Amino acid sequence: MSPTVDVKSELAAVRDPRPTARVAELTAILRFSGGLHSIAGRVAVEAELETDPLARRVARDIMELYGVRPELHRVQASGGRAGGHFAVRVIEGGETLARQTGLLDARRRPVRGLPNKLTTGARHDLAAVWRGAFLASGTLSDPGRSAALEISCPSGEAAMALVGAGHRIGIAAKAREVRGVPRVVVRDGEAIRIALAEMGAVQTAQAWEEMRQRREVRAGVNRLVNFDDANLRRSAQAAVAACARVERALEILGDDVPDHLREAGELRLSHRDASLDELGHHADPPLTKDAVAGRIRRLLAMADKKAVTDGIPGTDAAVPEGLED
Repeated sequence: MSPTVDVKSELAAVRDPRPTARVAELTAILRFSGGLHSIAGRVAVEAELETDPLARRVARDIMELYGVRPELHRVQASGGRAGGHFAVRVIEGGETLARQTGLLDARRRPVRGLPNKLTTGARHDLAAVWRGAFLASGTLSDPGRSAALEISCPSGEAAMALVGAGHRIGIAAKAREVRGVPRVVVRDGEAIRIALAEMGAVQTAQAWEEMRQRREVRAGVNRLVNFDDANLRRSAQAAVAACARVERALEILGDDVPDHLREAGELRLSHRDASLDELGHHADPPLTKDAVAGRIRRLLAMADKKAVTDGIPGTDAAVPEGLED
């Protein structure tokens, strides 16, 4: 199953028995899944939900909390949805329900954000608001560079209200508009884990975090491997270039090479993949890597000076194309 399905399945099973939390969750579901409509001149409350079990649960909560019996309908797929969905609708008594849940204010005006009593409530109420909003219109992507927990919002005011509620319980969310739709987004990996846990999806939060850590470890290993490969490639190229210059230097100088410089050059050619430190150990008597580097440097300098005097190509000319510094 996708991360979104996992989260919603777990959240749908969370049942906070506290009345204020139940009201907060139900109100958020109604606000983020449809809200208010006008049908035949009457105010109707309607929620469009993805699954039949969630729709039935919302209908049951409306009956238990407010004594209103909603209508349940299956709605066929439309352009914006991949499959059918389910509508919970209250027409008779819809205005009263809207007032009781805070979707309408005292002057019969729709509340564009969230009822103030919800966004300033206790911690469990704020968690219930987030749980309801996610059940209504939330998504979660796989861990990785583009991981995100997102909730589509009915208005910019609702997005800001949800962000404020999240900050009160430690959820680092931001409001932004994506393709004209207000959204609340949580992107940081640790912040996503906290959001899942606060909403009540504890098992999914743990599984998501374990997957995130595995991916981070794998990505770290890949970076190290690529880094090592790059270093090895550079080292190999440098060794090829150094050997080519040493061969050219010995060719230019011929019999005029001092013995200690010839020895250093021949060590370089005999052990082409060895480091300077390793070359020093092969010398007799052993030399430090600085001593080896100094002798090879003087060998090349002497050869280049003679090449200039003789008007012939120097040691750099022997380096294969593409390996020049």
